[in-house]
Amino acid sequence: MTIQSVKLAKLVLSPINVRQAGEDFIEQLAADIAARGLIQNLIVTPAKKPRGTFAVIAGSRRFRALELLAQRGEVDAAVYDVPVLVLSGTDAALSETSLAENFQKLAMNPADECRAFQHFLGTGGDIDGVAKRFGITRRFVEGRLRLADLAEPIFTALAERRISLDLAKAYASTSSQERQLMVWQAYGHSSYQSADSIRRIIANETMKSSEPIARYIGEDAYVAAGGKVESDLFSDDGDRWIDPGIAQTLAAAKLEAEAQRLGEEQGLAWVRPVAGTSTWEAARDLHRVQLPTLPLTLEEAERLDVIADRLEEIEEGMQGIEGDEDEATYAALEEEHETLSDERQALHERPQILPDELKQKVGTFLLLNRDGTTALDTTYYSETPIRVTAVEADTDEGDDAGSDGDDGERRPAATFHIEEGPASPARGGASAPVAPEAEAPGGKALSQVLYDQLAVQRRDVLAASILANPALALDYMLFAMIDGRVNMGSHSGTTIRAGNPQDPMLAKNVPATRARDYLAEAYDGLDASWCEGRDASSSGAATIARFEAFRALGDEAKTAWLAWIVAASFEAKDGYTSRQNALQNRLATILEIDVATWWRPTAENFFDRVPKGALLSLLDEVGGPALSGRHASQKKGEIAASCEKLFAGEAIVEAEVKAAALAWVPGAMRFLDQADDAGDDGDEDGLTDLIVSDEPDMDDDAGDDIDIGDLIDDEDADDDDLDLVAAE
Repeated sequence: MTIQSVKLAKLVLSPINVRQAGEDFIEQLAADIAARGLIQNLIVTPAKKPRGTFAVIAGSRRFRALELLAQRGEVDAAVYDVPVLVLSGTDAALSETSLAENFQKLAMNPADECRAFQHFLGTGGDIDGVAKRFGITRRFVEGRLRLADLAEPIFTALAERRISLDLAKAYASTSSQERQLMVWQAYGHSSYQSADSIRRIIANETMKSSEPIARYIGEDAYVAAGGKVESDLFSDDGDRWIDPGIAQTLAAAKLEAEAQRLGEEQGLAWVRPVAGTSTWEAARDLHRVQLPTLPLTLEEAERLDVIADRLEEIEEGMQGIEGDEDEATYAALEEEHETLSDERQALHERPQILPDELKQKVGTFLLLNRDGTTALDTTYYSETPIRVTAVEADTDEGDDAGSDGDDGERRPAATFHIEEGPASPARGGASAPVAPEAEAPGGKALSQVLYDQLAVQRRDVLAASILANPALALDYMLFAMIDGRVNMGSHSGTTIRAGNPQDPMLAKNVPATRARDYLAEAYDGLDASWCEGRDASSSGAATIARFEAFRALGDEAKTAWLAWIVAASFEAKDGYTSRQNALQNRLATILEIDVATWWRPTAENFFDRVPKGALLSLLDEVGGPALSGRHASQKKGEIAASCEKLFAGEAIVEAEVKAAALAWVPGAMRFLDQADDAGDDGDEDGLTDLIVSDEPDMDDDAGDDIDIGDLIDDEDADDDDLDLVAAE
């Protein structure tokens, strides 16, 4: 067998070529052939018709690329020589050759691609030139070069196929090898980490250029302040700003200045900036002021009467129309009715009035939209309850009654009566007693926002702890389901059946904790094969397919899912109260949770959030007057910083003071179990008498332990009795 040349015009695609759908990357291949010529020969066999032609049985993509070049006029098919290997044989033998030639190909290792591009550019090539010659994008070349710059252990793992290309791209989402190695050393040896989780870990301390804050301040201001920009070559969601603190500081200063300007311009008591579109968190401890609306002018009131009369006439006229011959008349009346209805609605939608005498008692918020623009909220708030009512002025009848509006029309004269209530703590009152768990050191109540944040963090500690005890999670799940069915409205401290709990704080507004990170890692490690690659719709067939795949999991995987769904169901507290859930506290006692090992107070999550007096009381509590007196003359920020070191065990103090500090957590983070431990039978891992042994229809083994596999795999079980909904 020898290689010979055949004119491109003499080649046709053989019907026995196994690669018939070979359009992928034809443009890229054509560009490469135009730059370098055809490097590898085609395999052909003499065609029966037309005479003198050859059928391509292997190399169809190269043949299609040559045809594309001929169509564009870049090569002349009549004179272009194509190297070919001519084979003869039966159709079956030739088809087998075509299959072998395609089947045995091995895609190039991405690591080899990276080295090749790096070497090519190192000899004087430029990125745009390489992209053009290979028929690929500049971004693709830059991506391979970024991969070539991966930290050595990660690049070696890619070359040895120990990690996937997607996982390598996740590590390469940052150009900092130091950050790559830090994440690799912590997570690189775990088989449970996905590309998304690695990218999320790396991006934890960065900001996307598409985020509202980044759009608001602009890249020029960020870079001018010393911020660094890192191109994310594997995402279309914008570059990454690796100094988010600079961006946040710039945005805070810019928003504060704009809020102050608007407050002075409009004469308001205050305007507070919010780096988002929601005021829910910022306005929690404020009172919404219901403003009166602008009264109708006499002309507007008369117009409403005219509209009402005409709408009634139209409706009567439309009811009297019959037959297709009056279709045009009906359509005209319908259009007029719609126009008048819109006008009536517009007249009834009255703008609010903010009296001048009220402006210095209320404020509002400056919001940051998703596109980086700002907008002033149209709702007003006060720090004390305010009630505003419009009172019509007593005037003599005659031409002088009423007042001119801004539009020159006559409006009924009105004054405003403003009532102010006493200040009160959030969701309580001035005389409301403070629950022990809601106290700050020194006896005063924690702010509602801080209490709610601590409630969420305490719940996360319980959730993280129950992961290690699936049997207890099963006890809890079954009890909550059964008790919720029998005793309607009972509170078991869980959302089973099992949606996301309605936290009192948005997750982004709660400081990160070790427990929250542990929960995320546990979720990433679950066996999700039962839902991967399957229809995610709620149709019956799709649901059954996912269910059958889940049933095929082993008991260990199901048990892990059970523990996670229970952990993910815990509510932070009972509704809008400042009360812990008693059953959750009992679980914490059984689990012997030491909150201090999961959560430590810091300036961010506690010390900056309570008064200076509370900090001094706390120092006195753990170290006596000598310790508190040492800090009495300091500013609050300095005391908070000292407390953070002391309660992290980093301060040089006496052993007993260090031990007390390391064991201390605020009351809002403690689990307060009021159960009688003497009545505990010690059976913490089994079901607690949920099966009645003397039921006449029960088998003799009714009191035996129940295996989770029996519960989930029992084909006779009633779906209504065991409804497990795994909601992320």
